[in-house]
Amino acid sequence: MAPRAFAPLDALDVELLRLLAKDARASQRRLAREVGMSAPAVAERIARLERTGVIRGYRVDIDRGALGFGLLVYVGVVAVQGADQRDVVRALGELPEVEDVHVVTGPKDLLVRLRVRDHEHLREVLFDRIWSLPGIERTETYISLGHMDPKDVDGALLELLAVAGARRTGGERGV
Repeated sequence: MAPRAFAPLDALDVELLRLLAKDARASQRRLAREVGMSAPAVAERIARLERTGVIRGYRVDIDRGALGFGLLVYVGVVAVQGADQRDVVRALGELPEVEDVHVVTGPKDLLVRLRVRDHEHLREVLFDRIWSLPGIERTETYISLGHMDPKDVDGALLELLAVAGARRTGGERGV
C-alpha cells in the first residue's frame, strides 16, 4: 500500500499537532492561546487536518491488562502460495484478540499482534481460529516477556518536522 499524500503542513499545523499529541482533550480556546491564534482559526485548522486525514481520530488509551488481556503475543504467518493476502488480513482482523496485522518482508508474510488472557486462551485462538483460516500455511508464535513503556512517537516525529522546517527556513520553528 502506497503512503498517502497529504497537503503540506506549516509551522502552526505542526505546533497544533504537537499540542494535541500531548493532550488530545485540550480545548480549542487553550490551543488558540498557546499558538497565538483565535479559537475559530484553530477550529478551522483542526477541521482541515481531520478532513485531510492527518488527524485520524481521538482515542482513549486503555490498559488491556487491566481488562484481563495481559498476555501480548506476536504471530508470524506464512500464507499459502497464491492465497490473496488481503483476504487473510481481513479474516485475521475480524478476530477480537487481534490488535493489528502487518504485511512484512522476510521469511514471514504477515506479523500479527494478539492480546489474550493466558496460555489456554492463546491455544484456543491459534488452534481453533487462526490455523483454521483459509490461506494460512504455518505460523510462528512469540510471547512477549516484557516491554518498554510507550513513548510519545507522534510528539517525537512532530519535533523532527519542526526542526527540519526551522533548518529550511532559517527560523526557530517551521515546516
